[in-house]
Amino acid sequence: MPSTHLSLHYHFVFSTKNREPWLAPTARKRVHEYIGGIMRNRSGIAHAVGGTGDHIHIAAGLRATHCVADVMREIKSESSRWIHEELRLAGFAWQEGYGAFTFAAPDLEAVRAYVLNQEEHHRVKTFREEYVAMLQRGMVEHDERYLW
Repeated sequence: MPSTHLSLHYHFVFSTKNREPWLAPTARKRVHEYIGGIMRNRSGIAHAVGGTGDHIHIAAGLRATHCVADVMREIKSESSRWIHEELRLAGFAWQEGYGAFTFAAPDLEAVRAYVLNQEEHHRVKTFREEYVAMLQRGMVEHDERYLW
């Protein structure tokens, strides 16, 4: 085949340190926009960025040259620096680690809706319940003693 064709879609999830609710609604919107900008500046596609006061979801498209670990490190470090400088949240930090799950292109709209409707979603399900379900659905081996 003379050229390469890819469809690489990811659903990323990560939380604030100790899942403390640092991100008030007004700040949250700005953080989501900034994270989308980081993704675009890295030649990724930010399909959607959403979350609540204590965690973030990103639906994104990546290129073959992207390394998931590098993308997540850059998003977390750059957004943390920006949050300290712009929002003046001196004690803010992201939790170590993250979840990265792939999804098929036909599922993009469902994942986008899920990411963008986090506040509604969490009226009935905790972050803990949500994340464990994502791990199980993704068939990711895990030990709950080391998740929190």
